[in-house]
Amino acid sequence: MSSPKDPLIIEAGRAEAHYWRDLWRYRELFGFLAWRDILVRYKQTAIGVAWALIRPLLTMVIFTVIFGNVAKLPSGPLPYAILVGAAMLPWQFFSNALSESSQSLVSNANLISKVYFPRLILPASTVVVSLVDFAISFVILIGLMIWYSYAPGWQVLALPVFVILALLAALGPGLLITALNVKYRDFRFITPFIVQFGLFVSPVGFRSSVIPEQWRLLYSLNPMVGVIDGFRWCLGDSSGLDLPALAISLSTAMALLIFGVRYFRKMERGFADVI
Repeated sequence: MSSPKDPLIIEAGRAEAHYWRDLWRYRELFGFLAWRDILVRYKQTAIGVAWALIRPLLTMVIFTVIFGNVAKLPSGPLPYAILVGAAMLPWQFFSNALSESSQSLVSNANLISKVYFPRLILPASTVVVSLVDFAISFVILIGLMIWYSYAPGWQVLALPVFVILALLAALGPGLLITALNVKYRDFRFITPFIVQFGLFVSPVGFRSSVIPEQWRLLYSLNPMVGVIDGFRWCLGDSSGLDLPALAISLSTAMALLIFGVRYFRKMERGFADVI
């Protein structure tokens, strides 16, 4: 038995064996960080939660006018405004979650350098803020359905499944980029480009059916294709859900998540030294 005068020995990697258990032990820290980010997001803004409504609403109007009224693209059984709204909300959730999680480590540099906790908590907690934005923005979609006197069928019960899929699709790349951003700070300029590029290669303003058949499977490597088509299916676009394409999108999202977690864990030990 060691005496009180014996030095404290900290073994390298001692916490590694209990890392995933520590995620549960530090759940209160996760809740605190998520709540802090929510307060920061809305507390000092001029119009508060209205920002969560204005951004997707304006984008929805622009896409509806361009693709629905000018380009005259088919909307299927859904009114075009609902077609765009059903895509814009999950896309906004994905882009916000990706952007916030990719900056989470650099934004909390002081916390990382002072105390131990599973660093995975930081990017995961930022996703909660995006989830709150999504819940607020969902009011827009409800308003559109009331305006068009449109009621979805039983498929709407599957909507949480595709919200989770959107979360996983954002968290994987977010973990990868935030780990890279610690060492290579110029990655913060890459994230807006990824979000902007992804908006135009995702079926936000149009249906996936306009993509030529020979390119459909390659197009489905974008994980948000399955998410957006799934949202529209939940709201009544029964012909818009392509199961093989959904399987490919889901596989891509899971592959990115596994790779993101593995790379994040590989780089995690050096975060405090580099940041």
